[in-house]
Amino acid sequence: MFSFSVPLGKLVRRASRLRGGGSAFPGLVVEKIDPGFMRRTLTTLPHGVAVVSGTNGKTTTTKMVVELLESQGLKVFTNRTGSNFTRGVAAALLGAVDWRGRLDADVAVLELDEAHAVHFVNSVPPRYCLLLNVLRDQLDRFGEIDKTAQLLQHIAAKTTGTVVLNREDPRVARIAATLTGQEVKYFGLDDSLLGTFPNDDDMRAAPGSPAPANLPEKPAADVVLRKVGADSAEFEYDGGTVTTGMKLRGVYNVFNAAAALTLARSICGGGAATANHATLLEALSKVEPAFGRGESLTVDGQPLDLVLVKNPSGFRLGLKSFPAGGYATMIAINDNYADGRDMSWLWDVEFDSLREGGVDHVTGSRAYDMALRLQYDDVPIGAVETEIASALAAFIREAKGKPKRVFCTYTAMLAIRRELSKITTVEVVS
Repeated sequence: MFSFSVPLGKLVRRASRLRGGGSAFPGLVVEKIDPGFMRRTLTTLPHGVAVVSGTNGKTTTTKMVVELLESQGLKVFTNRTGSNFTRGVAAALLGAVDWRGRLDADVAVLELDEAHAVHFVNSVPPRYCLLLNVLRDQLDRFGEIDKTAQLLQHIAAKTTGTVVLNREDPRVARIAATLTGQEVKYFGLDDSLLGTFPNDDDMRAAPGSPAPANLPEKPAADVVLRKVGADSAEFEYDGGTVTTGMKLRGVYNVFNAAAALTLARSICGGGAATANHATLLEALSKVEPAFGRGESLTVDGQPLDLVLVKNPSGFRLGLKSFPAGGYATMIAINDNYADGRDMSWLWDVEFDSLREGGVDHVTGSRAYDMALRLQYDDVPIGAVETEIASALAAFIREAKGKPKRVFCTYTAMLAIRRELSKITTVEVVS
């Protein structure tokens, strides 16, 4: 059925892009004038909709799932900008449909913020969902951690087909017991890797405390991450093990690769008869980092890595995955709405690994809070400057000839990419 909302939304999208406006604004417009737009468009897809949600890793995991499915010949629609609110999905749809509102795709794979996913699934029940983890993140928005778990539980309850859960996160794994009728699959870790990926309870246990007694037996996982190498990973599934190269850096990205494999196998039908595992693994080995999530740019002939940090677990794993040795380091911390306003979580991160080389520049609206935290861990600091543009320019100038790394919150990352786009090639995400 033709709807005037589509051409109007497309015109708003075009005007917004010409004026440098936000990518989600056209989606807000179409939501207001045609609330049924997303449901009407997405429910016609042959393989339905898959929702990816959780505290950490949504953007990169969604990117992996998309590329895995494309390796199987499927046409995939996704909200590639990383705008993971419902209006961001609507805006991405406006860019993908034709003027009559028709979407040429087999399946939609959508990254959704935990709270906005609840509104989305009420309107468009997904056929699949992948729930990654529950960690203390933006408590000023979501409230306590169990509230976040309840949001993910609602997503799972609205899913009509397969729910993929993180076996190693107790709050996520417990969702299985609340479901009726959905197929449940898990991704998991070999026991030797459990200490590398602490769940929220593990991070808050006193050092040396014994493991809780009488833990329930863990369910079998569809895909298990067994080993992590410098540029490779070993997975177990279908009774065997496979090793593949990995361009993605960061141990957390490799664990999320197990999640992506589980969801892709589910959408393709699960077994070896319906998914070409050689091409799945080949596709996985070629996945590049999502923008700002371990993305490596080139500045003055040297790499400049952007590492997104937004909660204690993510920052800890970022520091572990990207050692400081030999790199000039900058930390950029903002407290805008998309970052979370409460920065007290910085005190749950240990910065000892930065002590030897120090931090060259600290910037962002909460630069002085970050600098204070570093002082408590005896980390030397070169300069503190709240204005990101001038701090980044000084950082690049003073670290000329050295590889560089920037740990940054979400809006700080966007600001840094904008500045870097003036001096180097930066992927444009539209």
